[in-house]
Amino acid sequence: MSRVAYVQCAAGVAGDMLLGALVDAGANRDEVAAAIAAVGVDGYALMFERVQRAGIAATLANVVVNHNLDYNHDEAGGHQPAGGHGHGHRPAREVNALLTAAELAEPVRRRAQAVFRMLAETEGAIHGVDPDDVEFHEVGSVDAIVDVVGIAAALHSLGIDRVVAGPVATGHGTVTAAHGTLPNPAPAVARLFARRAMPTIGIDTPMELATPTGVAVLAALAESFGALPAMRVEAVGYGAGTADPRGRPNVVQVIVGRADDGEARLASAGRPAVQLDVNVDDITGEVLAHTITQLLAAGAHDAWVTPIVMKKGRPAHMVSAVCDPALTERVGGVLLAETGSLGVRAASLRRWPQTRVESSVDVDGQAIAVKLAAGRVKVEHDDALAAAVALGRPLRDVIADAERLGRELA
Repeated sequence: MSRVAYVQCAAGVAGDMLLGALVDAGANRDEVAAAIAAVGVDGYALMFERVQRAGIAATLANVVVNHNLDYNHDEAGGHQPAGGHGHGHRPAREVNALLTAAELAEPVRRRAQAVFRMLAETEGAIHGVDPDDVEFHEVGSVDAIVDVVGIAAALHSLGIDRVVAGPVATGHGTVTAAHGTLPNPAPAVARLFARRAMPTIGIDTPMELATPTGVAVLAALAESFGALPAMRVEAVGYGAGTADPRGRPNVVQVIVGRADDGEARLASAGRPAVQLDVNVDDITGEVLAHTITQLLAAGAHDAWVTPIVMKKGRPAHMVSAVCDPALTERVGGVLLAETGSLGVRAASLRRWPQTRVESSVDVDGQAIAVKLAAGRVKVEHDDALAAAVALGRPLRDVIADAERLGRELA
């Protein structure tokens, strides 16, 4: 039985609203505050207040930031300039370094780093810069660090194994940000939607309902999007935005419960995906192996080759790849270019990937990447091979040591 948090975003989602909802659902406030303090940022105060939004009692996570540092939360629960640009901006590598050095529980660190990595990659793609060099502006200010680390700590406090989210509401018109007047939803939010193929719903309001921080948390941490998964509900929490618009409760709802892993995963909506296939009978095994490598490099979730028999009894191969719908053109282009096929087939499907996190272990001074999932440690083969060669040890022994260290880390 895994513990699940379902995030209902009918009024949008912002970092402070999600933090308030998790605390309202029972996350320990002292643990949240201690985790944030461990990061070592200053110039902020965090207070949790009981408020009402359109008749619903909720918790407001009020993050007050020194106006000389960066940004404060706006009335929509998002972020707006609060005293000039350029103060308190941190490049992504600095935020990651802060999180690495902080004395945090490992699940809290991994979740927080995953969110900021998602933000850095998204902002980097928009502005055409290396993700490590991204200066976060709104999403990199002190209040966003408080929100993200606080959310990660709250999930850990509640013992959450899986996060699932419903459709995310957005407003319309424009929003004001460090780069000027931008469309609503902001470019970073729109790109995050596309990256995870998130379901969305528009609301007739000019408010910034979906903020980069809130959407990045869902993009990085949510296992799937859709309807409430099958679960035994144990707690419900509501996190308030600062604004209290008439006739609409400006809250994020979090429903916490326990679900059987197998049944709940298949009962949930899963993630949309596309499978691309070509049949070829005139390329070598070396070219097939190279094609698989290029498909994975293009962003495919998986790629493989299946022996088949074509017309007139000719032996052949079917080359297949599974990818996000947004990457269909890119992955399909690689498939056609590398195989020389005259056409490609596509089929829509859904996938239920197991929640995993990427980390690293040290085997006799050699860093080896590992993937950690429930009951499983997967060692990165190339790293283990390089370590075995460098150490003069058998590969199987290095893999065994890396798996043992990975289990201890998990």
